[in-house]
Amino acid sequence: MIDVLVVDDDFRVADVHAAYVAKVPGFRVTGTAHSAGEALAALERRPVDLLLLDHHLPDETGLALVRRLRERQVACDVMMVTAARDVSTVHAAMQHGALQYLVKPFTFAGLREKLVAYAQLRHALAGPAAREAGQDEVDRLFATLRSAAAPGGPLPKGHSAPTTDLVLGVLRQAGRPLSAQEVADATGLSRSTAQRYLKQLERDSRLRLTLRYGDTGRPEHRYGLAGRTR
Repeated sequence: MIDVLVVDDDFRVADVHAAYVAKVPGFRVTGTAHSAGEALAALERRPVDLLLLDHHLPDETGLALVRRLRERQVACDVMMVTAARDVSTVHAAMQHGALQYLVKPFTFAGLREKLVAYAQLRHALAGPAAREAGQDEVDRLFATLRSAAAPGGPLPKGHSAPTTDLVLGVLRQAGRPLSAQEVADATGLSRSTAQRYLKQLERDSRLRLTLRYGDTGRPEHRYGLAGRTR
């Protein structure tokens, strides 16, 4: 489970963003904060994996808070969620290590895409800290977040966002490539429906198709999260 702290000076907006996050499988909101001071206190009480951070806060900017977190070596990732559109702020966010930058106002689908990409990155990075990555794997890691910055557009007719999230959630939980039948068994979908969603996610570059050959000689199609192979 990925723990998230939502930081926004507007109480109502913070609650809306927290509700969005809670709808994405694999994510859990640990709390909300409405100032940099509240965010620091919340992080001291309970560390989180991801900070969903507004830039315009009453006591200091979101980027100033990120600088303080880095100085204190607080280990959490940052996703900026703000109405600040000026290039200098976007550039500063990149320099301070923000993994994503989402401009307000946005839809649930827009946030979900970035959260899913972040979850895929965490899975791709899982493993021994000392392991080394070749250039191909490094490219895949960087591409994981880039894919959310340029989503493939609306879902095709006959596909729903909740079912897409359900299929992705099963694959994330499995941590390995699965066949359409395995996905169907885990989700309760029919095999044909699972296959249809898996093929679309592969076309959108969110899944990677691999083939496994058995005794029959016919390859079994298996689908895993992009950037993760086994």
